[in-house]
Amino acid sequence: MNEQIIETKKLLDFSPEDIKAYLKVLKSLVFEDKYTISRNRNREENKQFIEDFKIDSRKEKEILMNLEFDDFCYAVNNKNPQFAHEVLYIFNKEYELDRWGELVSVDIYIKTNKTQTRIGEDFLIIVSFHERNMPLKYLFK
Repeated sequence: MNEQIIETKKLLDFSPEDIKAYLKVLKSLVFEDKYTISRNRNREENKQFIEDFKIDSRKEKEILMNLEFDDFCYAVNNKNPQFAHEVLYIFNKEYELDRWGELVSVDIYIKTNKTQTRIGEDFLIIVSFHERNMPLKYLFK
């Protein structure tokens, strides 16, 4: 099988209203528990972050429900050729978290993918959910 490599670039052609509309859907899916945070072997950084800050499902939801349009940085097309039609949205959320009894301000890198289940229901995959590890620029700040 010939795997095709897809070049991705930052997508920046969004208005605040576009991102507010996306967040409305995102928050609805989170509220309805129609989401997951990737914790597979390719997402060790997510697992480590969740463990380091003792983040339970209640805290995950709290962080996601507090995303605002101005936390948005950019979007990219999915690199996987099978899912090239999907757009991944990248946010950076500054949040106060408990690191073993000490409250610290943490920049959380959040990459989301709104997709559909096999039966056609909307579902949210949080591809990345970890401490920011690269420079980012906000689109609206």
